[in-house]
This record gives sequence, structure tokens and C-alpha cells, in this order.
Amino acid sequence: MVAVSILDLVRVPEGGDVKLALDRARDLAGHAERLGYTRFWVAEHHNMPGIASAATSVALAHIGSGTRTIRIGAGGIMLPNHAPYIIAEQFGTLASLYPGRVDLGLGRAPGTDQIASRAMRRDPMASHQFPQDVQELQAFLAPAQPNQRIRAVPGMGTEVPLWILGSSTFGAQLAAELGLPYAFASHFAPDALLPALDLYRLGFKPSAQLQAPYAAIGVNIIAAETDAAARRLATTQQMSFADLLRNARGLSKPPIDDIESYWAPAERAQAQRMLARSIVGSPATVREGIARLVAETRADELMIVCDVYDHDARKRSLELIADAAGEGEREAA
Repeated sequence: MVAVSILDLVRVPEGGDVKLALDRARDLAGHAERLGYTRFWVAEHHNMPGIASAATSVALAHIGSGTRTIRIGAGGIMLPNHAPYIIAEQFGTLASLYPGRVDLGLGRAPGTDQIASRAMRRDPMASHQFPQDVQELQAFLAPAQPNQRIRAVPGMGTEVPLWILGSSTFGAQLAAELGLPYAFASHFAPDALLPALDLYRLGFKPSAQLQAPYAAIGVNIIAAETDAAARRLATTQQMSFADLLRNARGLSKPPIDDIESYWAPAERAQAQRMLARSIVGSPATVREGIARLVAETRADELMIVCDVYDHDARKRSLELIADAAGEGEREAA
């Protein structure tokens, strides 16, 4: 049976602030836990006023304090922004606070623009060292070796599970070579989804962490009582994508009745390409969409992005999605 999880962007809404966004993320994780979702991830983004998860490990500590059993993690940490040793300490601390339920997804993109990259003192060539950095991080999280002079404390021996994230075939090949689980960002970059999954499965080499390939796929899903109501909720995300294309990043906006009045035709075309794998609609529509997606991709897990402005409407959407996912998986089987 396919697992269902959540990738939360920790959106700062218009009329709200960062504390509200972080408190809502913690509340949403507790809600997801009660609904039976497998994991709750947040991602590293910088210089984006509408996203409050830049200090990802700190945000996860807050989220973990409001949950008991659901897995929490990064989807992901942009490793070239950091020394692997520091990330080992941060996630070793999280693993010590919340043993047995911390994940560490790793990406090689900057998660920001060039200005913020320079502010982080990011080496422009750092992404070329990504495979070596992943292995170095893995070593710092492993049990200490005899005479090992530098150790991540906390960190060593926690063996926090690593994931490779990607929106192209590079990450798929690396995850396969290292024998790690793989998560593809089809919620904003759907074009290479199927080729990446094929490469990952064909090239997978078993490892100490994972004996068989395991693939999660990001997917935007918004559910409401009717198709029309869900489409209206989805305009919040559509406006966010239009703003991103305009380089006008701002706070999360309430839904509108007519998205065509907001974006230009070129913005509409590009946003729709990026959102092509989205599933938006009533419980029946969502159930059918999930069944088709799972049958097509053979995904082991769906990493759901549910970008809804109103907190209560978002919680209700996740309830409907959880029900639909169970029914959709039975249909796919």
C-alpha cells in the first residue's frame, strides 16, 4: 500500500507572521499524525518572505514538540549551503530529541536566489561536491570508528536515514548508486518524473540503509467537498507560482474567484506546466487522480503539498485526501 506524507512549505499568510506560520505547521503535523500520515517534512528556502522554514532544523524542533509518532524531516536540506559536519550535529540533535522518527532529505540546489547565495557565503562550485558531501555526512552520522578524531556530537551513531531529493535525473542516479531512498519534486518540476524513476530503479544498488529501491513523488493535492470549491482553494498556489515567475515573492494570498484575472497568458502557460501533476477536486476526483498516479508511477509514497490559505480548510483538505488515498490505492491495486 502506498504511504502518504506531507511536505509543508510553512507559508506565511497575508495578515499573519512567521510565528503564526510555524505554529500552524506544528498544529498541522499533529493533525496529520492523527490522520495516519507517515511523515511531515519541511524544506530549506531563503530570502522568501512567504516561507518560514529557512532555519529548517529549528523549525523541525518546534514541529516535533507538537507530535509523538509521525516522522519529521527535511525535504530537504540544501547540502551545498552547509558543512556536512554542522548538518550532522543539527540532525543528530533532532534524532536525540525525537528518536526513531527523523529523516534527512538532501538536495543540491541553493533553495534561493543568487543574492542570498552570496550572503550565505555559498561556493558557486559547491554543488559539484554534492555526492562526496552526502557520503561525508553519512559517515558523521554512523557509529564512530576506532581512533576517529572528529565526531559529530550529537550525531555520531544516530544513523539518521538519508534521502536524495531531485527534480532531474542526476539525483535519481546518485540515489541509486548510494542505495538511498529517492524523492522526486514532481510538484513543481514534473517533466522528468518517469525517466528519473526508471533510472533510479534500474540502477539501484542495495546498501546498509536500504535493500530495495524506494521512491516518493511530490504531488500537489487539494481537496474540498466539490470540484469547484477545490479549484477556488487552488488559486492560492496558482497565484504563488505567478508571483514567483514575476520575481515578486510575497505572502500567501487568500483564494480568488477568477484566476484568469490574476495572471497573464504566458504566466498561466508556464505555471500550468509546473503544476501539471496536480490533483484538485472533490473526494471522488482526488481518489481517481491518486489511483491513476500510483498506477502510472508505481510510487512507494506520495509526498503531498496541500497549499491552502485558510488553516481550517487545509486541515479539512488533508482529511479528505487521507480518505481518498486509501480508497485510491485499493482501486490502483
